[in-house]
Amino acid sequence: MDIMMEELGKFLEYLLKELNYSDNTIISYQKDITNYLNYLKKNNLNYKNIDSNIVRNYLKYLDDAKLKNSTIARRISALRTFYNYLLSQNIVSINLFNSIRNPKIEKKLPNYLSYEELAQILDNIDTSTIIGLRNRLLIELFYATGCRVSEMINIKIKDINLTNNSIRIMGKGSKERIVYFGDYAREYLDKYLAKIDFEYLFTHNNYKLSIHDIEYIIKDLVKNLSLKTHVTPHTLRHTFATHLLNNGADIKTVQELLGHSSLNTTGIYTHVSNERIKDVYHKTFNR
Repeated sequence: MDIMMEELGKFLEYLLKELNYSDNTIISYQKDITNYLNYLKKNNLNYKNIDSNIVRNYLKYLDDAKLKNSTIARRISALRTFYNYLLSQNIVSINLFNSIRNPKIEKKLPNYLSYEELAQILDNIDTSTIIGLRNRLLIELFYATGCRVSEMINIKIKDINLTNNSIRIMGKGSKERIVYFGDYAREYLDKYLAKIDFEYLFTHNNYKLSIHDIEYIIKDLVKNLSLKTHVTPHTLRHTFATHLLNNGADIKTVQELLGHSSLNTTGIYTHVSNERIKDVYHKTFNR
């Protein structure tokens, strides 16, 4: 095995076992660092002996490839973590990526569903079958809890507390939090639990659903609906947060419910709420 790739393998194992990174993050790091190592190999460069000129040329290579600033920032972040690992293993003596600033990223406002669009999706699900019941519960819980899709697929029956309508969630970085659901989700949860006997809540043929499975289910549910909004699992998470703020929830509470470690991350939703306020204002005083 190529020594560079062998070192990458050890790093990815470190991310998994020591830092508890999610599978998606590890796959992303693997792609980004492999791209970098291939660039070095093509230019007969050694990853252990890079200098500021090499780093600068690599950044120019990324820029010339017309990549988005968010993609470049992600690659820099991955390499920063990679070289910090190499530094800790005494494989390199300096991490030049620690001195590289990420490019400025223009924040995109999250898309979210209106109440009418959400109702359209829910009303379109046939709950007479076990699969339909599961899918209705899936959408209800996405909207009720604001969970990430990676969190939703890992909900176990034992994580659910029916006494106070709550679920114990294991979030990013193995951070545990409690999320809550209301009467609508509880109605379909009770019906669904009466028909299944699995370890995980969302399954198919006794197998836990994957992130891809959930994405496909949602895509299938909305394919025949005339929705203006492109719907993904994250759209439902955005909808949860936006509707909470629009109905008077404070941002700190929304941060806790979403499992954000920083209030800055949650702050983007206030822009959505402000856009709605402006829209209401201009419609009311349209003169």
